[in-house]
Amino acid sequence: MSFNSQIQAVAYCRTPYKQKFGIPRQPGLVSAARGFVELAPPFNQIDAVRGLEQYSHLWLLFCFHENLAAGWKTTVRPPRLGGNEKLGVFATRSTFRPNGIGQSVVKLHAVHNHNGKVSLEISGMDLLDGTPIIDIKPYIPFSDAIANAQGGIAQEAPVLANVYFNEQAKSQLELYQSNPAYPRLQALIEGVLAQDPRPAYKKAKEDPKLYQVALYDLDILWIVTAAGIEVIELRASTIGQKLTSQAHD
Repeated sequence: MSFNSQIQAVAYCRTPYKQKFGIPRQPGLVSAARGFVELAPPFNQIDAVRGLEQYSHLWLLFCFHENLAAGWKTTVRPPRLGGNEKLGVFATRSTFRPNGIGQSVVKLHAVHNHNGKVSLEISGMDLLDGTPIIDIKPYIPFSDAIANAQGGIAQEAPVLANVYFNEQAKSQLELYQSNPAYPRLQALIEGVLAQDPRPAYKKAKEDPKLYQVALYDLDILWIVTAAGIEVIELRASTIGQKLTSQAHD
């Protein structure tokens, strides 16, 4: 038997996450992350989402669009196992998959229809900004939430790191979060960094490196200390500049 089909995006997700580094490894871990699912033509019709507002959560099926060129392998090294042990790709949620398809549960806050553009306001996503959405389905609690399910290597939620801001970062945070373009900025930064986005192999070693995570159009600079994760600076992001430079190389 053989099967072949073409899939097109029904929508695109707009999120605070401008780079893969720092994105939570599972949905729902950072509830402060707010964004939108913007329907694309010819699906950009309010009738296509009629009745969706009665659900509190949605399943988003999406494409790992930035990983497709890298292909896939039969085994991967899950971060949960320290990046040292291998499991079969179908026994993990690795982003490097045969068809590059992922799924996430997100909270639905509102359905918007503004000037003929339909969008869904969501939170708790683990998606890169611009991710193509290939299907949207309502989350059904009585069937989708299974009591006493076994989670394998991911049975328990990750242990969170302590996140704190130095005086410079506190002043910058106060300035930026007064801007409505950065909703719940402090909670978002704390939620993302508490997951400790570093590679697993670095977490048991002394690590003097300066790290950066791009949220909205800001670069969040941080280091790891004995007390946890210290945010040392918030500044205008250079991510967009890098992408523009690469496009002209």
